[in-house]
Amino acid sequence: MSTATPDTAPAAKSAPAVESGKPATSPAGPSGGAPSGDEPSRLATRLVTGKLPIFLAALLVVVVSAVVTGNGAWPSGLVYDVKTPLDEVSNWLTDQRDQHWLFLYFLLHISNSAEALVDNIYMVLSTIGWIGVTGLATLLSWYVAGGGLHRRSLRVAGITVGTFAVCGVLNLWDYAMATLSLMIVAVAVAAVVGLLLGMIAGLSERGDRILRPVFDTMQVMPAFAYLLPLVLLFGIGSPAALVATVIYAAPPMARLTSLGLRNANPAALEASASLGATPWQRLRTARLPLARKEMLLGLNQTIMMALGMVVLASMIGAGGLGDKVYQGLSKDNFGMSLIAGVAIVLIAIWLDRATAAAGEQLESPAALKNGSADPGPLSRLRGWPAWTGLVVLGVVAYLSGPIAGQRFWPSEWTVRISSPITKGMGWITDHVGSGVPVVGGTDVWAANMTTWVLNPMRDALQATPWWSLLLLVAVLAWLAGSWRAAVTGVLSLGVIGVMGTWPKSMDTLAQVIVALVLTLILGVAIGTVAARSERFMRIIRPVLDVMQTMPQFVYLVPVVALVGVGRPAAIAAAVVYALPAVVRITAQGLRSVDPAAMEASRSLGSTTWQQLRQVQLPLARRSLLLAVNQGVVLVLAIVVIGGLVGGGALGYDVVYGLQKSDLGVGLTAGISIVCLGLMLDRLTQSAGSGKSGK
Repeated sequence: MSTATPDTAPAAKSAPAVESGKPATSPAGPSGGAPSGDEPSRLATRLVTGKLPIFLAALLVVVVSAVVTGNGAWPSGLVYDVKTPLDEVSNWLTDQRDQHWLFLYFLLHISNSAEALVDNIYMVLSTIGWIGVTGLATLLSWYVAGGGLHRRSLRVAGITVGTFAVCGVLNLWDYAMATLSLMIVAVAVAAVVGLLLGMIAGLSERGDRILRPVFDTMQVMPAFAYLLPLVLLFGIGSPAALVATVIYAAPPMARLTSLGLRNANPAALEASASLGATPWQRLRTARLPLARKEMLLGLNQTIMMALGMVVLASMIGAGGLGDKVYQGLSKDNFGMSLIAGVAIVLIAIWLDRATAAAGEQLESPAALKNGSADPGPLSRLRGWPAWTGLVVLGVVAYLSGPIAGQRFWPSEWTVRISSPITKGMGWITDHVGSGVPVVGGTDVWAANMTTWVLNPMRDALQATPWWSLLLLVAVLAWLAGSWRAAVTGVLSLGVIGVMGTWPKSMDTLAQVIVALVLTLILGVAIGTVAARSERFMRIIRPVLDVMQTMPQFVYLVPVVALVGVGRPAAIAAAVVYALPAVVRITAQGLRSVDPAAMEASRSLGSTTWQQLRQVQLPLARRSLLLAVNQGVVLVLAIVVIGGLVGGGALGYDVVYGLQKSDLGVGLTAGISIVCLGLMLDRLTQSAGSGKSGK
């Protein structure tokens, strides 16, 4: 996939450019001094310049208070009953659905319009038939990738044909068309909403400050938490699924649009202003064109995020491939889930490759023509000739299916492989779960992790007094250089306590910490190797693509089969989900280190290990901190899915609230997860911030 993946771009913040610097005079000298390049971490700087005693004192208070009291319960006098008001809201929405003006004259129109759009697009795709859909998608993909007989355009066209062929052969054509119909509407709406919000955040400092916590909440809030309110508002079906998908997928488009507008070349803007352009003209002719690369990347990320919602949306009646995945999970049929998941992954890869190729064509069209002066077809995708050609192409595709008499994929061209896959997975789990010589098996590993890691960490957090944890968070954020982060972290934990979810939140926090540590260890190690070996990166790239786009429900089945139901299964699922983003960001950060610094260290006789430790890692510090931040966000995003496989804690409450229509339990747990996410996000972001600690 593209360098900034769906897991990276929807980040709470966009990655700053890695600063370059000069290596130390003797990076390989006896003293082993680190190179003087990018300034060291603000947290480390403050610790070594006099703040270490404060940190040690806060840590000592936490340890001593936990040992002495052994009780970290939040005071009952500081707990506010939020469940009862939420349940009353839920009951009111249910009672007023058929009579209140809000439903009759506003929400009902949105619901009907959304359902009509999705249904009409599905009917159009069905009318075109499999020949027309495959042909139209292939030609459009080939065109946006550069056209002609160039390797990139032919490769993207081949991926498109392969994607639709696999959907047909696996007897999933109708499901794929239902998913694609919802995707087209959801991505269009999310892109427009994200573009407008991104323009507000990119052109106004006040707008950016207001919208930033909104984007954070939209990204960190588990989808399960707002599925229930949306079902209460719009009912079961496409409308609720569409709105949920837009909420989930719009932030990447908004963030990257804002980033592109803010990073526009000042010289170009100044030149536009000097020629007398109005603010609107500068936006239309300078800012937006200069930000098109980031905007197209945002569209790429929005598509990936929308695909990530198809399985969850199936739980509220969205249908499509996600429904097939969910049916397989509920029936313990791994084969059924896997083949539907493969179809989703292939659709994601096709859309990712097509949008990435279009972005590169827009960025450097002449280079893609092997040095030719021809700017490529995308530069000519303007005016009536281009649009006339596209309309004619669409009409031909629309008529080709009915003329050929092939609206649906021929049944004789399908194969059924779900049963053999399910049997094969059963054989694997029977032979690696236990009784494996030396290593014991996956069941043994899961039991040891629960006994020696998860239980002690959970007990330690729940035994630590609430006030000492608040103190530790405040001190860490302040030492990292941001009093605002300290305030946000303390308030976030305070909201958790006030809502009465403190014990379960500490259980969830323990799982997040363990999953994050495992993800970072594996991700940084793999990303480091990938940064130094292009061949290794090419080998693991398709694996990362599959891990990143495969619906979480699909790999929950083998995970549960291998390690059993419980918290280890939830952690394993979180690691699989978050690992690709950490690997990609780490590799990109290390590759972006100034070549002059690397060459200088080599000329001074540095070994490969010394280069990595003293040059690359220090200079890639910002990217590594972004990887930590993304790991936090993605691990929290999967914690609810873990509730389905025995993860318990907040994740279970969110799932319970959705299944039982209990808004009080589900939304309270969802808000608690958001608070944990905001606290951890602010800690990791402030550690890498270049701002002063005012």
